[in-house]
Amino acid sequence: MKNLIDGFLHFKHHIFPREQHLFRQLGARQNPQALFITCADSRIVPTLITQSRPGDLFVCRTIGNQVPLHGIPGDGGVGSAVEYALEALDVRDIIVCGHSDCGAMKAVLYPEKTVALPTTKAWLKQAEAARSTVIGNYPDAADDVLLHVLTEENILAQIRNLTTHPSVAARLARGQLDLHGWFYHIHSGEITSYDKDRKRFRPLATGAPSADSRPQLQHFSRGDAA
Repeated sequence: MKNLIDGFLHFKHHIFPREQHLFRQLGARQNPQALFITCADSRIVPTLITQSRPGDLFVCRTIGNQVPLHGIPGDGGVGSAVEYALEALDVRDIIVCGHSDCGAMKAVLYPEKTVALPTTKAWLKQAEAARSTVIGNYPDAADDVLLHVLTEENILAQIRNLTTHPSVAARLARGQLDLHGWFYHIHSGEITSYDKDRKRFRPLATGAPSADSRPQLQHFSRGDAA
């Protein structure tokens, strides 16, 4: 706790005074650019990896960046976050961001890991479709390949779940909302983004190489599984 308290004191005495005007504005209103749905993993800091300022992102964090289908009981507040972001804050972009080395995705691949975590096991049922896609298409793939592709498939599955929410569906129909699938690679700092036209994840940065960022698949082909 000492590190956290020391960090707050540094913020209070050194950072806050330089940004008083910004915080004075934020004290009365917020106008975020995007809803950022990501994992609760401590290594994922949305404002750091996007270099956003306070007030730029409306963040929703869940284990495994899960987005339950609309109307499912006990959705962890995700539905209300989505609704508020769109209807109250008029957000025009939603990002679903998964990440490498995700413990939740490991638990989805290997359900025995959740024997002592019944609540987590129930929550991760939202990723079952992604798991079925991966297991069915990569029966002989190595563990690191399975984990990587599952993480990608899970991002896409949660985006599909998002479209079942009335506020999302309505705005998509009116052309007032864009959905984005991002994969943050912790070890390299890279973000790959899903390209709907090419049906694959590609480097987010403009002008970056277009090579596939996944582990070597050898003779396996992801094809149109996504």
